[in-house]
Amino acid sequence: MQPDQLTQEKKEALKNATPLDAKAKWYVIHVQTGYEARVKTGLEQRIKSLGVEDKIFDVVIPMREIVIVKKGKKSKAKEKVFPGYVLVRMILNDDSWLVVRTTEGVTGFVGAGLKPTPISDKEVEAIMKFVQQEQPKFKTKFSVGEAVKITNGPFADFLGTIEAIDEEKGKVRVLVSIFDRETPVELDFLQVAKL
Repeated sequence: MQPDQLTQEKKEALKNATPLDAKAKWYVIHVQTGYEARVKTGLEQRIKSLGVEDKIFDVVIPMREIVIVKKGKKSKAKEKVFPGYVLVRMILNDDSWLVVRTTEGVTGFVGAGLKPTPISDKEVEAIMKFVQQEQPKFKTKFSVGEAVKITNGPFADFLGTIEAIDEEKGKVRVLVSIFDRETPVELDFLQVAKL
């Protein structure tokens, strides 16, 4: 379970929210890209030290798990869904705004003009569903039209050209010349290598 996602406990807390908690809305803050985790940690520490736990409830970096294929090996990694942005559930007033806005790495709130604009619960639910997708997405450096060598399987050592890429399944369709005919062959990312 990722620490940045809403846990089952937090979901229950949202259902059983106090009237004060129910007034809280989700806001998006813009942060320096690459500093999302540092901002989250810093903001959580400031919330406790400045005693605003009753105004700022959740700090979430939307992340999802992906599978990266590198040098013929699959590895899992976490990918930020919105690099440079962090979600904060809070009751907006001068104190809570100041705590968030003056946190190191925060460049501002997302909104019209100078006023932060909350995002709807529906948008937050959509983001959380996307983040918690069961099937991880594959990331690869292949592109359509690229020449590749098949590294294993019945067509090992054949050369071909990538015709299509299915990142959801981790498959590529490679056109291989068999008996002077272009034949499409579906292969796993691990079965092909760049030339």
